[in-house]
Amino acid sequence: MLQEAAPRYRGHTSYSYLEPNLDYRVFELAPEVGRVPDYDLGLTEAQRQRAGRLLAENVVISLHEHPVVLPQDVSELRAYNRTARQHTAYAGLARSGLTAVFDNFMAGASCVTSENGWKWNDLIYALGMRLSDVAKQDYIVHATSLADIHAAKRAGQLALVAGLECSTPIENELDRIDILYGFGVRQLGIAYSQSNMLGGGLSEYSDGGLTHFGRRAVDRMNRLGIAIDISHSGDRTSLETIEASRVPVFITHAGSRTVWDIPRMKPDEVITACAERGGVIGIEAAPHTTLSVAHPEHSLESVMDHFVYCAELVGIDHVTFGPDTMFGDHVGVHQTYANNYAHDARPVPDHPRVPYVAGMENPAEAFNSVVGWLVKHDYSDDEIAKVIGGNAIRVLEQVW
Repeated sequence: MLQEAAPRYRGHTSYSYLEPNLDYRVFELAPEVGRVPDYDLGLTEAQRQRAGRLLAENVVISLHEHPVVLPQDVSELRAYNRTARQHTAYAGLARSGLTAVFDNFMAGASCVTSENGWKWNDLIYALGMRLSDVAKQDYIVHATSLADIHAAKRAGQLALVAGLECSTPIENELDRIDILYGFGVRQLGIAYSQSNMLGGGLSEYSDGGLTHFGRRAVDRMNRLGIAIDISHSGDRTSLETIEASRVPVFITHAGSRTVWDIPRMKPDEVITACAERGGVIGIEAAPHTTLSVAHPEHSLESVMDHFVYCAELVGIDHVTFGPDTMFGDHVGVHQTYANNYAHDARPVPDHPRVPYVAGMENPAEAFNSVVGWLVKHDYSDDEIAKVIGGNAIRVLEQVW
């Protein structure tokens, strides 16, 4: 059910205005379409037409992606990332049906100046290189406001919203939040699994909560108009961030710990607190995260088990999707950077390992699959419009 390429896309490929092998190192990249078999939802022709119409008519927002193309040979990933010239997946995104994508630049994996990632200079490399390339074409536009997103919809373009999964690169420099805002960043996470100056990460055994500096950072984000993400924060830090923020916060990419009991998922208490303050949870689809007892082999079906549970828990007005996908071997990315990040040693349920998440392989496939699933399960047009973009817009109207 993959969409045809957007008419506005004219074939731009990353850094094509430069000289290959002179200005930048060339890697063989993974295909943006057809890397894995198509996922068959078993839709009727009428259902396919309805799904296509809903994608075309509505503002469709992915709350969390990494829409870059990875090397075909994942063993080259570190070398590729060290060049700071990750390639934006223009051709794949043109088939996604998306109006806007929250692009969480892979600053934790850039490792230009350090093998450990999340360094300020590495972040600036990752942000600046990608956005310089975006500026050389006219299909994807760097969006910093809701007006930009709506304008992209009208023009047949795709809006890229710059975000970061954590605020670790700001270190103890509050003004770096303003600098990032000036560079066009409109979404920041508090912590990425490990604790930082702002608060506790979800992989830590003990979460000390939002620090005094973290509270000042939340206040600064509120004042500037930067959306706050607590996906990778510890439970206490998440709750205290929700409480400290004057506007709703996002859980941009996670799922329910009740459905699948691992620390990466959010407990009911956090999901409910987020929703009670007007926030939204985006359902995650990175490999081996949003599994379920009913569907322990990761696929679209297990992802949607989390959607159904969260929608029943807090209401459909507070759920959306942040699939957290990329173009290439996502499992290989996790294996490549496994030693870079602290790992929670708490036991997790046994489950099959998959080479990719069927139906949610990349940003081109994800929302085609999600909308098709929702149509197949008889959700109304209004309900689908909310969960594929409307709910995110409502929060952004208050935050930005």
